Amino acid sequence: MKKFVAIFVVSLIVTFCVGCTPNTNETNTIVESPANKPVPTVGTWIIDLDSGVMIDPQTSGLKHNNGYLYSLSDASAHSSQVKRLHKISFDDGQIVDKFGPTEFSDSVENSCFYDYLSDKPDYEGLAPIPGEEGAWIFVTEDASRSAQLSETCQQQFANTGSTLYPTLLVRLQLDDESVEVTHVRPIQFPTSAQVGDSPNDGIEGLTFTRDNRLLLGLEKDANKQPRVFEVAIDDKFWQQSGFAMVQDSELLLPTFEQGSHPINGMDVFYPNPDSPGYLFAAARNDNELWIVDLAKRKPTKRVKLEFFAPSSTAPLLSDTNTTQITCKPTHLMNNASIEGVAVFNDHVWMVNDPWKVNYLKNAVCSHDEYRYQQMAPLLFKVKIDKTWFE
Repeated sequence: MKKFVAIFVVSLIVTFCVGCTPNTNETNTIVESPANKPVPTVGTWIIDLDSGVMIDPQTSGLKHNNGYLYSLSDASAHSSQVKRLHKISFDDGQIVDKFGPTEFSDSVENSCFYDYLSDKPDYEGLAPIPGEEGAWIFVTEDASRSAQLSETCQQQFANTGSTLYPTLLVRLQLDDESVEVTHVRPIQFPTSAQVGDSPNDGIEGLTFTRDNRLLLGLEKDANKQPRVFEVAIDDKFWQQSGFAMVQDSELLLPTFEQGSHPINGMDVFYPNPDSPGYLFAAARNDNELWIVDLAKRKPTKRVKLEFFAPSSTAPLLSDTNTTQITCKPTHLMNNASIEGVAVFNDHVWMVNDPWKVNYLKNAVCSHDEYRYQQMAPLLFKVKIDKTWFE
């Protein structure tokens, strides 16, 4: 992910939830506002250098590092966005850099996974590696549409515990304008975890805890339940080329009897220096932010959210319809599909992944329709509420 892109972020309107309503699942609590309404947040359109909206980046990750936000695009994005990493300034709301496409170390070029990584890897989550300047870890998801492994490599990496083509943890190094894939390791899930073979419902979220445990959020397992796995990342991790064996985190996640309730973007937050911390996970289909106790003592709280998009009040130069159109300043989105979560400065930042099947349902103002047609994402912000940790 080497060129420049821009983004303009407007101010966001936020209210907070303070009341609690019990959920039928004993491990869950739904947090609601005093008026028994979800927490609203108003997004801002991500804008490119040409002052137009960002064309179909299919944003699939968001993280904070060294005073900036970084977003990631997946394999289904516009060709100009694939294998790109976007750097966003907090100070002025601009994407100040665009890294990529990637280069590769000799070891990666000689690995079983080079063909996939050099083509259209389906990157779905990212996290800066603690204590390593410019180092990032990405995770891949769906490789079913790509060239499969050679027979020798298939035999070597057959026992994935999940999909035929293994999920990959990829280390990248940013250096000025370049980005190099330095290492890659496939993931092995325990057979007992019953992850299942669902290429497009795999790992979506990545984040590190204080003790360098990498948490990996799985959309759903063979029983259609969201899961979080973990693996320790130490100095010797990247010196190995075989499977990286992950284990169930055993966090108190919600369980469901029916429906699809995947988790996507994730990040961690420590309310104070002595806190064991909380995992913030976005449940994209439910418009919820889950507050998960890393100490595994408190039940998970499910904060309901409402996502609003700003509407344009003036026609575009290319708009031939000169009649006056009344549009409200904001409108409730039909479908937001949050896929990136980043915690910074006591706020939760979220970015959506425009779901092509549903995204045009959001177009309620004719002046905004082209933004949805371009699959342009929005950036949202919610202030962290201390009641979430009670």
